[in-house]
Amino acid sequence: MALIVKKFGGSSVATPDKMRAIVRRVLKDMKEEDKIVLVVSAMGDTTDELVSLAGQITSKPYGREMDMLLSTGEQISIALMAMAFKEAGRKSVSFTGAQAGIVTSDAFNKGRILEINAQRVINALDEGNIVIVAGFQGMTDGGDITTLGRGGSDTTAVAVAGAIHADACEIYTDVDGIYTSDPRVVPDAKKMEEITYGEMLEMAKLGAGVMQPRAVEMGSRFNVPIHVRSTFAETEGTMIQEDYSMEVKQYLIRGVAEDKNVAKVTVLGVPNKPGHAYRIFAELADRNIDVDMIVQSVRVANEGVTDITFTVSRDDSALVCDVLGDIRRDMDIEDILIDEKMGKVSVVGAGMAGHPGIAASMFGLMGDNGINIEIISTSEISITCLIGEEHVDTAVRAIHAHFFDQD
Repeated sequence: MALIVKKFGGSSVATPDKMRAIVRRVLKDMKEEDKIVLVVSAMGDTTDELVSLAGQITSKPYGREMDMLLSTGEQISIALMAMAFKEAGRKSVSFTGAQAGIVTSDAFNKGRILEINAQRVINALDEGNIVIVAGFQGMTDGGDITTLGRGGSDTTAVAVAGAIHADACEIYTDVDGIYTSDPRVVPDAKKMEEITYGEMLEMAKLGAGVMQPRAVEMGSRFNVPIHVRSTFAETEGTMIQEDYSMEVKQYLIRGVAEDKNVAKVTVLGVPNKPGHAYRIFAELADRNIDVDMIVQSVRVANEGVTDITFTVSRDDSALVCDVLGDIRRDMDIEDILIDEKMGKVSVVGAGMAGHPGIAASMFGLMGDNGINIEIISTSEISITCLIGEEHVDTAVRAIHAHFFDQD
């Protein structure tokens, strides 16, 4: 007997015919004693259509009401999917995020899962049901619906898997696994058989869109093996787990990630005194704005001020302007500059530790292609360069060719 959570994204459940195909696949693969939970996204472009609909009413970010609206997309999917299983002769029940016991923070549009009270899901499984849970949503202790942000259904699936102690979580998508780079940019990118949680987390954070970073964090925390595979093919995908098997070839570099949803923010002339940097980043954090690649430099000619540069998601640019504008009213800041035409390119791999020269190779490839590097950041298993958005694809192809075409 196996207890498995299977997540299907919007393209996988876009039509009733595709839902019926999922039902046939799940029932074909299911052994007699297996227990199955499905986590599903909204159908096709439903979420985009709801966002557009809201835009016809208002341009203001009414967070609570937007989450109330967006959560309906997944509710349509779960009801139809449960009906499809019933039509196929299997017991099934659908649960919203709240009904599944998903408790979230009160950050509308960017809610975080705090806990899952999964007893209702477990009871339904014990009664012989295939359980269908709405992805991308939960409910606060105060009873407000929240959504979990981009890729939130992945997070829902892995969190539910952890809460019910599932044997595995399968993420079905429109690609057949995790590649060394985006195949749309690098046509000869290689599919990985396995990747560690740490490497996948770095790649997800740095722009690899196939997995949501918080979902990978959940998998690592609860030691849930995650299998990323195709909805439309029955081939094996990529396993995300703690360690590689002995048969998998070890690479210095596991992947080349890119992110074009980047804005560079520079705060000029911040007083070089204790507490000023704290206030800037504390107020950004209070508005749930993720900040990356922070650089602070003291001016040689004027040690009394410092310039602070950092990156944020381009989607947060307007909110960053509001926050910094409020701070500027009572802090002596010279200027605030935002450049939205930026991108990041990164190399990721646990094998990088103890191998000097990888950074030099990466920077040399940038220079050979006439690409200026604006900011560099590193971790134990990644190197990231901030460059102009227009150069990202060129950089990715050059770096991938250098590190992978030699294999």
